[in-house]
Parts: sequence; C-alpha cells; structure tokens
Amino acid sequence: MQTIELEQRYTSGCYSKRDVAIVRAQGARIWDEDGKAYIDCVAGHGVAIVGHCNPAVVAAITEQAQRCITCPEIFYNDVRARFMEKLVAVAPEGLQRVMLVNSGTEAVEGALKLARLSTGRSGLVAAQRGFHGRTMGALSTTWEAQYREPFAPLIPDVTHVPYGKLEAMAQAIGDSTAAVILEVVQGEGGVNIGDGDYLRAVRTLCHERGALLIVDEVQTGFGRTGRMFACEHHGLLPDLMAVAKGIAGGVPMGAVLLGERVQHITPGVHGTTFGGNPLACAAGIAAIDYMLEHDLPGESRRKGAWLLERLRTLDSRLVRDVRGLGLMIGIELRTRVTPYLKALMQQGVMALPAGRTVIRLLPPLVISDEELEMVAGAVERVLTAEAVHA
Repeated sequence: MQTIELEQRYTSGCYSKRDVAIVRAQGARIWDEDGKAYIDCVAGHGVAIVGHCNPAVVAAITEQAQRCITCPEIFYNDVRARFMEKLVAVAPEGLQRVMLVNSGTEAVEGALKLARLSTGRSGLVAAQRGFHGRTMGALSTTWEAQYREPFAPLIPDVTHVPYGKLEAMAQAIGDSTAAVILEVVQGEGGVNIGDGDYLRAVRTLCHERGALLIVDEVQTGFGRTGRMFACEHHGLLPDLMAVAKGIAGGVPMGAVLLGERVQHITPGVHGTTFGGNPLACAAGIAAIDYMLEHDLPGESRRKGAWLLERLRTLDSRLVRDVRGLGLMIGIELRTRVTPYLKALMQQGVMALPAGRTVIRLLPPLVISDEELEMVAGAVERVLTAEAVHA
C-alpha cells in the first residue's frame, strides 16, 4: 500500500485508479507489489502488442540508449530513417510519407492540421461514438459528451454523424469539408466493427467532393485486429492514417502516414521536440520486426477467433452481445461493467471498459493459448456468478 499512498498524495486526480500498484510485467502477465500475478487484457490500453518487456525491444532500447537518445528532426538520423522505411513498408498502399509524433492524440491532431492545410478547408466530419483523443483538436472529433463538454468551446466546424449511415455522411460532406475521420473498429465507443462497403463508400464520397479520409488506427494498428492494420480487412486506402500504441513495443510514439493527396507541406507547418527520437525509433524497428517474424497479425486472427467462439458460448443472462476482430474483443452487458471489471481483477484478469456497458479485452498478441483459456474461464465465472453487485 506504500506505493498507492505515495502516488495518491501527489497525483493530479485526472485518472480513476484501481486499488492496485503494478511493479513488474513480462509477456502477457503483470505483477502487483504484493507479488500477485494478473493476465493483462488492458496491455497499457492496447500498447503492449509484442508483450511487456519484449526481449528484442529491451535489447534495442539498451543498445540505442548507449549510442544516442535524442536527436531532433532538424537533423537527419540513421535510426529514424530506417524506422520510417520499415513503417512505410508495412503500411497500406499509397502511404509513402511519415510524420513522427509521441502519441495517438498527437497523431490525430497532426492529421487534422494537415488535412486543413492541404485542402484549404476547415470542416471536419466524425462519427458518433468515435474516440480520437483528448487534446483540443482530437477532442473536438471525439463524440462522448463527458469528454468534450467541460472544455467547450472546442475547435469549430466539426460535425458528428451516425456511424455506418452512408446517407447521413453524404449529407455532411460538403464544399467546406477538409476531412472525414473514422475508426475501422470503434474501440472506446464499444468495439463497434465497421462495414467495408460503408467505409469504402465514404472514401469515394471524400474523393468526389475534394475532402480527405483520415483513418484512426491508433488502437487497431499493428496486428491488433488480425491484419497489420484494420483498414486492410476492407481494402480501404486512407489519405492520412494515425497510428500509435503498439508501434514501438511500449515506448511512447505515434505517427501520421500521408498519401499523395496530402499537399502544401512546408517546413514549420508542424513540429515536435521528442517526435522521432532515436530511442523510440529503435524500439519501433525492433517491435515491427518482431511482429513480422512471429506473424503476430496471424496469431491475433487465430487467437481472437477462438476467444470469440468461446465467449459466445457463455450462458449468462448478463450478456447482450459478444463482438470483436482479432484480439480486440467487446462483451456487451445489460448493465454497467464496473463491478464486473473489479470481479475480474479479483480473478486475476485485468480488463477495460468500452463505454458504460462493454467489457473490452486487449491482451498482448503474444498471449498464450493457456492464458487465453484462463481469461475465458475467469470471464465465465464472473458473468455467471450471483455474488457480483454494483
């Protein structure tokens, strides 16, 4: 309890914290300061795709830290150049340029800026139940009122439309629209899986009307959904793509990938002190190499299909729906999820909410089949127990 008391004394209060102090992590397991182990289906909000303390990432960070930690983008850097090359090589077709930042919300922020700059327009269209970050621009495109309203007024000319409704999207995209921003799978909004026909039709509308399509792959990228990027499930080619989370094996990093329709970029239109630093780039090279060498997208596809089938057999009056893509799983309940997340923690499994009624599972893609069975068993026990109360 010493750690909890110390942190509680100084913390800002911005975070709702669970009554546990995590001090060690390896693979798909984390340990608290009392030595209790948990299977981690939070994974740093989806960050630990290659597993906690992945040996390849640790070795790359260690070596790079002894050579060069920081190098701003006013200079060229060997590690940064190699990382950009590797990132473009695994990216969807047509995304040939990279702007490196530090996080997902910064990637979205950068994409929104570049869209306005490129088109000379100000309008932005986003989806209801979408989540794109908490900085002012990204927050403006995020749907949930509890995130946005305390900080209003936000940036102007942002319209939200129902996700999956093409007619509403067609009405929203006009002569002043700079970009549409969408998630292929809405994570925070409830693990809502987009329809390929709808997503491709939105891209067509954008191109017909002079707008850009931004795909937010911050949570879905790097194998999470069973492909390297979720848009690849549908042959969807964005003009800008925001990525982060699993990009560098747990080291903070994000990126905006740019297609040929993004124009008018000149020095000074955007910048960052830490973006593209050699330490993060070295971690990113190691993480992507590991994903490819161990076919983590394929592992995610196989393991996710098994877990979905297993969870859909649950005989629980609490469960309304089970949905997911790869190892991005949502269990929608008929009630609020908070007490069930606490009960799962008691069972040795850490999980996330996705809205008020969805349990979200985002384990490292290296999680073993045995560990997945343990997760499924814990979920079954918790959702069929009579003793869990709000």
